[in-house]
Amino acid sequence: MPVLIDTGMAVCACQWNHNGSVIAVAGTLQLSGMGEKDCNVVQFYTPFGEHLRTLKVPGKQITSCSWEGGSLRIALAVDSFIYFANIRPDYRWCFFAHTVVYTYTKPDRPETCVTFWDTRNNEHFIKHIKYLMGMASSGEHCVLAVRTDDGSGQFGLIICNAIGTPVDSKYIDIEPHYLSMTGSYVFAASKENFYLWHFKTPKAHSSIELPGAVKTDRQERLYHIDDTPTGVSDVFREGDKLFEATNDPICCMVASERTLLIGRESGKLQRYTLPHVALTARYTLPCRPHRLALNCNSSRMAIIDITGLLTFLDLDTRTSDANGQEVMGSLLKFERKDVWDMCWAQDNPELFAMMEKTRMYVFRNMDPEEPVASSGYLCSFHDLEIKAVLLDEVMREPESPTTDHLLNLEVKSLRDTRDLLEKVSIKDAAAFIDENPHPRLWRLLAEAALEKLDLKNAEAAFVRCKDYPGIQLVKRVANIQNESLRKAEVAAYFKDFDEAEKLYLEVDRRDLAITLRRKLGDWFQVVQLLNAGSSGDDVKMEEALNNIGHYYADRHKWDEAVKKFEAAHNHQMLSECYYQLEDFEALESLVRSLPDNSSLLPKIAEMFTSVGMSQQAVTAFMKCNRVKSAIDTCVSLNQWHEAVELAKQHNVTETSALLARYASHLLEKGNRLQAIELFRKADKLIDAAKLLYLIAEEEGAKKAHPLRVKKLYLLAAQLVQEHNSKMKDAMKDAGGSRSAALMGLLEEGGNTSSDIEAPNSMLDNPWKGVEAYHFLLLAQRQLYEGYVDAAMKTCLYLREYENILDQEDIYSLLALASCANRAFATCSRAFIKLEALTNINSSKKEAFEDLAMNIFMKYSPKDSRSNRAECTTCETMIPDWVSVCPSCNTRFCHMHSYWTPDDGHDFSVDMSVM
Repeated sequence: MPVLIDTGMAVCACQWNHNGSVIAVAGTLQLSGMGEKDCNVVQFYTPFGEHLRTLKVPGKQITSCSWEGGSLRIALAVDSFIYFANIRPDYRWCFFAHTVVYTYTKPDRPETCVTFWDTRNNEHFIKHIKYLMGMASSGEHCVLAVRTDDGSGQFGLIICNAIGTPVDSKYIDIEPHYLSMTGSYVFAASKENFYLWHFKTPKAHSSIELPGAVKTDRQERLYHIDDTPTGVSDVFREGDKLFEATNDPICCMVASERTLLIGRESGKLQRYTLPHVALTARYTLPCRPHRLALNCNSSRMAIIDITGLLTFLDLDTRTSDANGQEVMGSLLKFERKDVWDMCWAQDNPELFAMMEKTRMYVFRNMDPEEPVASSGYLCSFHDLEIKAVLLDEVMREPESPTTDHLLNLEVKSLRDTRDLLEKVSIKDAAAFIDENPHPRLWRLLAEAALEKLDLKNAEAAFVRCKDYPGIQLVKRVANIQNESLRKAEVAAYFKDFDEAEKLYLEVDRRDLAITLRRKLGDWFQVVQLLNAGSSGDDVKMEEALNNIGHYYADRHKWDEAVKKFEAAHNHQMLSECYYQLEDFEALESLVRSLPDNSSLLPKIAEMFTSVGMSQQAVTAFMKCNRVKSAIDTCVSLNQWHEAVELAKQHNVTETSALLARYASHLLEKGNRLQAIELFRKADKLIDAAKLLYLIAEEEGAKKAHPLRVKKLYLLAAQLVQEHNSKMKDAMKDAGGSRSAALMGLLEEGGNTSSDIEAPNSMLDNPWKGVEAYHFLLLAQRQLYEGYVDAAMKTCLYLREYENILDQEDIYSLLALASCANRAFATCSRAFIKLEALTNINSSKKEAFEDLAMNIFMKYSPKDSRSNRAECTTCETMIPDWVSVCPSCNTRFCHMHSYWTPDDGHDFSVDMSVM
């Protein structure tokens, strides 16, 4: 919807500024007074129709206006003249804790860039905030007012510190057009309401609350501007009545620690006491206020109206009006035109600075000093020094502010005092300061008198500026009889430490020079002074070397730090430096040099543990008798064998439970290979073998490469064999008795994990899985290389491993090898087995049947030849591939020498050797 503005004048020209944030409307305003001439004015509005300022222009008829490129000046055509007016933009900025906060926008970002510029260190921190509406500051924090983007219609107040970090925030329901802030309160006002919030900072959170203290609900309060709060049990409006429009909207606001003042468009001012928020007075101004400012004791207020007129209101003065009634407040007879900024002094209620056009004035008791040409925005006024910032220059390159954009100006009395102290006597300068008293001036006088060793006047001046440390200094200097020592103390006060040290050495007081450097923390100079002396102080030398070592360590210069800490015998910092340098050999040497039970040994052991050096960590722990910590280190580094050995040596019983718990954890996560390694290192060989058997069975079921499965079975069998060897050795050590063997088996059984299930035959015949896959691989190789008779005989052995190998694989390979060997009887029996399998589907079974039919329709199911041999026990003729004699049950070793062809291939198999 379009915005309609009633300017109340005959408009002749209007124009937007360069970025469309302000529109200037020039015209003639008809005054209401009889016989008064029309006035040429330029009204300035925001894009939303809000009136910003009014500029009165001399002459008969204004006809046109035009902005300069940067919108810092405007040209006005009046009669036959062209007037140029300087424009002071109302930037969104504030100053607190040596930090300038200002905002700007970038064409490529929708957010507002908020820069926190630390003027002391010349560092700046940038934050990007959406929908920023305003800001204010006080003390060590500032508040940013924002509009939320979640569609709720709420607004936010964010408390930030000097680097832009939020420390507190609050959502409010009113639009914060105007903001003010004190050390503990934030005030926000819309056109008809004002809001008070008692915010919390980290310092406030860390303060100790009294026990039993009751928290009130007065942390935040909302008032309507037409209400009359008394501060005690007020009855406030509720619901929609709280947000009713008012005929006299709010137009400005200011607050101090004890007073809140709100200005309204009609010229009325409402005064509230804090923190109770009780309305205590109403004032009437002859203008519409645009900006308000309170002096340091809240007794006087400065008002800059919409036309730039500066006036002052004495808040506590009581006068009588025409009807004889008492009226609060009195306007002072003081006016300054074209004022666009002002700042009260923080330490003098009668002192303030103001910006008028391009000049800065300083007033004391309403008497001006000589102006200074400046266009800076006033930041602070303290100790007779004014700090200002050239925001116009900053905004030209907002991303890289420099200290050239800062102004530090001294008032005339401060400059005059400096001149007097250089040219006239202390007495005459004191008389001048008596006429213009200020703590800063008295401090200057005290320092000048102290420099001349005029202790009487120096003490009197320190008393006038309430500088207690200065008074103590004067008394201490007065008790010194030696003139050179007096001068040295004064030089140290003025931070001329080299001169002070020189004076101390001249009077042969090296001890005082060393004490001075120790207080300053100049440890390099302390070492130099101690080395130059005839007799050194070992304690002070160690202290200095330690501090120099810390200096290098703080800057990560570990090599230099090691030299200093070695000289100072600081073992604790030496260990830290060695650790940072990764010089673990030196760290081991340090462990050997430390006495037993040293408090440093556990820390060094933890250093070794952090880099996986278990042996060194155990050595350090054992030297300070921390067996449990040593075992825990071995466990954390998976050195279970060492952990078990330590537990056995020192009778620690918790290791087995810890081992089982860690193994269960690994198995739950599916890390079975890690669990096997764990059992192996912890000498739990049977548990490791069980896991390997389970993995081998799973790999075999997944049709993994047979060689991989064979290796898994082989590793499991080796673990079982190693376990059996250890058990035999244990029996020999125990005397070979049956009871000892039984106890060993029971102990081993108790140490295995019952959660791991494996075949019962594993311990009886651990090599059976290896044999199965060995014969399977052998048969495959023989078949592919053309030795079909040997392949068939090897496949006949595979029938003994039906519980390990897949029966379909066994009999398919046997059928193929026997068919190739023309042993069709054997082939027929293999097909019978295949057709009888229950774990194959019907289509595959039919395929086997069809294949058998095709083979045996051509060939009779008879073997072409039969190889038989005598049983070595009963001389019965049995097939040479049979491993057990059917007559006497004699078991034969799997050793066969097959026919060796001319190409040199030898397929001798000796499983007993394996």
